[in-house]
Amino acid sequence: MQPDRPLAAALAESTVLLDGGLSNQLEAQGCDLSDELWSARLLLDEDRQIEAAHRAYVRAGAQVLITSGYQATFEGFARRGIGRDRAAELFARSVELARRAGGATDREIWVAASVGPYGAMLADGSEYRGRYGLSVRELERFHRPRIEALAAAGPDVLALETVPDVDEAEALLRAVEGCGLPVWLSYSVAGDRTRAGQPLETAFALAAGHERVVAVGVNCCDPADAERAVETAAEVTGKPVVVYPNSGEQWDSEDRVWTGGATFDPGRVRGWQAAGARLVGGCCRVGPASIAKLADLLAAEGTGRTGQSGGTAGSGGTPEP
Repeated sequence: MQPDRPLAAALAESTVLLDGGLSNQLEAQGCDLSDELWSARLLLDEDRQIEAAHRAYVRAGAQVLITSGYQATFEGFARRGIGRDRAAELFARSVELARRAGGATDREIWVAASVGPYGAMLADGSEYRGRYGLSVRELERFHRPRIEALAAAGPDVLALETVPDVDEAEALLRAVEGCGLPVWLSYSVAGDRTRAGQPLETAFALAAGHERVVAVGVNCCDPADAERAVETAAEVTGKPVVVYPNSGEQWDSEDRVWTGGATFDPGRVRGWQAAGARLVGGCCRVGPASIAKLADLLAAEGTGRTGQSGGTAGSGGTPEP
């Protein structure tokens, strides 16, 4: 069901549950994501799979669905011979698919249009390093057209996510001015620093004075790094905090495989909440089964509006929220 209140109002009342990793669920459904466009390729020829993945998270109890546009850019589509008008239609389609999936329940479901970092377009793992050699102004010019196209599609919020450094965060915050939508800003971090090595206090401070930013925090990080980052975000900004770490496995961008073991524990949500988190979920390799456990924990504490739980855990994945 389409919500009748802004996400910010919901965050002021209770903890709101995000979905989990889209790519791992798509692979669990049998999709091939070896393409440089990852899940965005499916917008071209298998978009029913994207809607099915969103529905899996709705069944698990998610209240916010993040669209499949993380890897979708005008530049990436242009490399496939897809013009700007058609690319804009695909951006809009990503929002429509999430909206349709959310219509399958009588719970409020917010749609967050994913705005991935510049490095995601490069498809070489550089979104986990940042420092692309581009100026803030150049990054703003890259992001603004896509943000305008996504805003025109009518999502409830823009997810500025997996941001690896402060320069890109500044560019994104400039690019969303005038878009007419609330946003959240979420960094990818390692320890107490951004992936590019800047202190998190500096990174989060960028969002402190932006009224359009309804939540600030971290995603696609090791679960062990999440709680400290949540504390810092809350202290620096005074805003609700968003947190959706990955499974704890590590992405090897050269061999394009995940390594290590999973350490994501839904029970950590209590610590996240105590530290200031109000928008919680999972990222890469965190599937519907884990989101269902989060939903049950929130429902037991009376801090989230959850509905039917269930779903099937995903397996496999790509470095994409």
